[in-house]
Amino acid sequence: MAGRSDERQLEAAAAMFDALSDTSRLRTLMRLAEKDLSVSEIAAAEGEKLTTVSARLQILHAARLIARRRNGKSVIYSIADEHVLTLVENAVAHAGESH
Repeated sequence: MAGRSDERQLEAAAAMFDALSDTSRLRTLMRLAEKDLSVSEIAAAEGEKLTTVSARLQILHAARLIARRRNGKSVIYSIADEHVLTLVENAVAHAGESH
């Protein structure tokens, strides 16, 4: 597999793992795996400031882990695709395994 990946792909994958390395960002992804949400809905669910959640969402979006779409005056966030969902679910499942 590594032989088929070019340097740009490896750098993008490293950026995704870097974005996933924060507990708060991972928790946000788990919420978005359940349903699409606006920044205000995420902030309310987490009990955090809008600016804190917005910064977190920017990092996740830059790493291509989430997508966003406009719905009237709101921006709705969702998991980018099935690859991201599988990656997050597998990482959490693996972390829960006893060794």
